[in-house]
Amino acid sequence: MYFNGRTANYDKEPYLEITQKDAQAFQGFEEIADCLKMRIKQLQKERVIVVIDYYHGVRQKEIEKLIDLIAPDQSIFCETAKIEEEILGQLLHHHITDDRVFGVLGTHTMSEFYDKKRQEELQKEIEQFKEGVLIVYGVGASLFTTPDLLVYGDLSRWEIQFRYRSGELDNWGVGNFDEDILRKYKRGYFVEWRMLDRHKMQIFDQIDFLLDTNVKDEPKMINKDALDQIMDQFSRQPFRLVPYFDEGIWGGRWMEEVCQLERKENNFAWCFDGVPEENSIHAKIGDIIVEMPAMNLVKRKPKELLGRKVFSRFGAEFPIRFDLLDTMGGGNLSLQVHPLTEYIQQNFGMHYTQDESYYILDADEGACVYLGVKDSITEDQLIPALERAQEGDELFDAEKYINKIPIKKHDHVLIPAGTIHCSGSDAMVLEISATPYIFTMKLWDWERVGLDGKPRPVNIERGSHSIQYDRTTKWVKDNLISDIKVLENTKDLKVEKTGLHELEFIETKRYWFDKKICFDTEESVNMLNLIEGEEAVITSVDGSFEPYVVHYAETFIVPECVGEYEISPCGRSENKQIAVIKATVRI
Repeated sequence: MYFNGRTANYDKEPYLEITQKDAQAFQGFEEIADCLKMRIKQLQKERVIVVIDYYHGVRQKEIEKLIDLIAPDQSIFCETAKIEEEILGQLLHHHITDDRVFGVLGTHTMSEFYDKKRQEELQKEIEQFKEGVLIVYGVGASLFTTPDLLVYGDLSRWEIQFRYRSGELDNWGVGNFDEDILRKYKRGYFVEWRMLDRHKMQIFDQIDFLLDTNVKDEPKMINKDALDQIMDQFSRQPFRLVPYFDEGIWGGRWMEEVCQLERKENNFAWCFDGVPEENSIHAKIGDIIVEMPAMNLVKRKPKELLGRKVFSRFGAEFPIRFDLLDTMGGGNLSLQVHPLTEYIQQNFGMHYTQDESYYILDADEGACVYLGVKDSITEDQLIPALERAQEGDELFDAEKYINKIPIKKHDHVLIPAGTIHCSGSDAMVLEISATPYIFTMKLWDWERVGLDGKPRPVNIERGSHSIQYDRTTKWVKDNLISDIKVLENTKDLKVEKTGLHELEFIETKRYWFDKKICFDTEESVNMLNLIEGEEAVITSVDGSFEPYVVHYAETFIVPECVGEYEISPCGRSENKQIAVIKATVRI
């Protein structure tokens, strides 16, 4: 239905192959245990301390199964020294807040969450161990001793969320297994994951082996040479993140067909395929494919990946986000607004805000966006109407207050923070935005509840502080709807600037071509998507990386350090016109 003669070729499991001879990968408990026992033996020391540190969410029972196979003389579980839950609550009260969705960004370190007295007692026990093999394990185990061998257990952000949803996983030190998923996610996003990432990066250079624990009872492990090579290779060539798809109340059927997804009870709404803070990367070593969070790369190789100027502005954070929103045959997104920079800084501790745009990858007849307020609409009119609708006193008449604007394929709708907006049904949106992605102040949700049967959180009070009432009908049409400028137009190439708005720091250019053309990273990491055509190949101008093939609707990243690179139609698109959209940070 949505292919228009194309053949489905979206790659849901992209990877880079690591061929360095010293890179090694292992699979299964027994093989991993044998490798570690061999390494312990090679140390030829009377006393060997092995630390198995890991991200919260790694299954403790799997670590203990591995320890049993190694059969050390003694093992110590460091998490018995955690501070009490009541003290933890006091420490994090300001950051967790009473809000179901929003917290305040924390800057805590792992050491704050351990009781000093109990930590010293365990450290004394470790010091008293004089002969044999001792394994110290747990979240933050590296804080307790200097290891002879350091193993780190990692897993993806998406897998953590699955474990939250199933009730298998709590937040660290809390035991809130059955708590609302949004509250668990909030605690992870604002405090826990920041702390865990900070700790992981502090010990990253010392890691001897990294465990991939994403699949239950199927652990994988790589050695330090493999880990270093993965970081180096991904930071110097084009690559894709591992996409994940999620169901939603307003979801459509486009991704199910185009991306060949297994049919679910509910439609797929989201595809995160360009959000390093959420996505993973895959690396193939021999016959084994290992998975790790993409943030390992962002934190470990920020200058190579982002570029010196982008790094100096944002630090080791990836500032651009691409994701897909599918309402084809589905429903409207919630009517919403994103906070202004001042508001997000003062209330949530974020450095910059959630500026957005909708690139219309596909659309059926009648597709539309709701964008900006109508002429003469005031806060005194809009907010009470939203509040009455939320209380159930009346329906919210969106078209009375908000501009409803028709859209078509390849339109680009710009949404600087403070602009009230949402996509209507029957659109396939490629969202090209700043990285903050949870700061959506829902104002009206069309009388729906979420897939969990609970009302989705509406934040009229918070949103009211950011809605910009000067973004009226004429201003929106003049500034935010397909404000496209042709930069170059030749026989072989058409280049257009499609956005974003001058209030946003991202610049987007669209390229139409049927032959090989040369690109430049322009001193910024490049994030791109093949928005027209079935296949394209990215090649190096100096042979520094192998040709890399991408397919329709796939998002891919080109690190800043690549500099010049080439893209050409290939496969079923050879000698046909294709198009890519490229996003960079304005320098």
